[in-house]
Amino acid sequence: MALGRQKGEQSELMIGWAELPRSPGHAFYDRLQTVLVEAGFDSFAELQCKPFYAARQGRPSLPPGRYFRMHLVGYFEGIDSERGLEWRCADSLSLREFLRLGTTEPVPDHSWLSKTRSRLPLEVHEAVFAWVLQRLAEHGLIKGDRIGIDASTIEANAALRTIVQRDTGESYRAMLEGLAVESGVATPTADDLVRLDRKRRGKRLSNADWISPTDPEAKITRLKDGRTHLAYKPEHAVDLDTAAIVAAEIHPADRGDTATLPDTLQAAEDHLATVGAAPQPEEPAELVADKGYHSRDLLKGLEDSVWKSRIAEKKSAGVSRWHGDEAAQRAVYNNRARLRSGVARQAFKIRAELVERSFALVLDRGGLRRAWLRGRDNLHKRYLIHVAGYNLGLIMRLLVGAGTPREFLAGGAAYGLLVAGPADGVTGILILVASDQAAMLVISLEPEPLDDGTTSATVC
Repeated sequence: MALGRQKGEQSELMIGWAELPRSPGHAFYDRLQTVLVEAGFDSFAELQCKPFYAARQGRPSLPPGRYFRMHLVGYFEGIDSERGLEWRCADSLSLREFLRLGTTEPVPDHSWLSKTRSRLPLEVHEAVFAWVLQRLAEHGLIKGDRIGIDASTIEANAALRTIVQRDTGESYRAMLEGLAVESGVATPTADDLVRLDRKRRGKRLSNADWISPTDPEAKITRLKDGRTHLAYKPEHAVDLDTAAIVAAEIHPADRGDTATLPDTLQAAEDHLATVGAAPQPEEPAELVADKGYHSRDLLKGLEDSVWKSRIAEKKSAGVSRWHGDEAAQRAVYNNRARLRSGVARQAFKIRAELVERSFALVLDRGGLRRAWLRGRDNLHKRYLIHVAGYNLGLIMRLLVGAGTPREFLAGGAAYGLLVAGPADGVTGILILVASDQAAMLVISLEPEPLDDGTTSATVC
């Protein structure tokens, strides 16, 4: 009912409980909610976060499960910024249901997400990532027999034009202005500086000489699209039998593939051990990687370990010189022999498909090709939960046939319902739902007696 005050006074509006807006629910998020609740996700998240929350001081904290759910929404909806997450969750009643918000509870704002992420260490986010891997193992989606490795780039939240020299603190623009004055241009314009920068000899941007003051951990590198920018380097370890990402690391962008591989492999071993699928020396797992990971020292370290390398080899026109390093020679020749089998060719084909797809889904469709956070650990925290959403999508694809809400709606679904009709027949109603369109077909089944005393049905 609505109650009003006297004329001239401020009016009030009272709405009954039954009149409050409610969501009819979203089939994808409702099923995902069931998966999380049945596995005890909220109690697990609260247990992991308990040491980092004050018991009595300050205002009551918001549930940790809500913090992680909002980041899962970021992957499923392809939202890159936390402001966008706040707006999307506040705009959707079905997402409010997924966040387990009460009817009058506000959606947590972006500053709460930032503060919570800064207070929770990286180890908590890794524990949640490992918890999702355990759910995959329960559904048979972790094998651990063949692991594919590859890396990509994430554009950092820092502008290349703001870099400064490490030793003097001089900005790039100030350096160009000094060169312009030396060349005889007293008051150079922006066009003069661009022209001077394009024509000057020895033009080179080295991470040893330049640093970003806004994000010192971001490194100058060439992105996948050919542009030079400040960036980070994500690296995935993917189970080639199930497409599950068993390790997702964030490395400095200026580190080579051979330098970052040991850390990613160690993370993959630790995560596989939590689900009982860790490789053993007597039963090593196959490591499949491209030629960027090929080096003598790396192969020598992998020889006789828990990893059986199948790393593509660079073509060399000359003769290999070993200089008495028999261990490296043995490792390179053994890896070369494993590359000549049909098993290796099939593994490289699968790796090219699944590992590249994981980057396409997490970075491009998932919205993290460009970072809005600064600091490698800070970005790694969100990236782990983003990849956890990708892994949960594999479970959802197994349960409902789609890994994201968009894919679920695009694929559509079909439902059949039989309704009891008159005594001499049955009326069947088949409802077909595809995306935002629906069709209904009414089928009448007329029974006909047979010679043996039974009856059959005829569609009319």
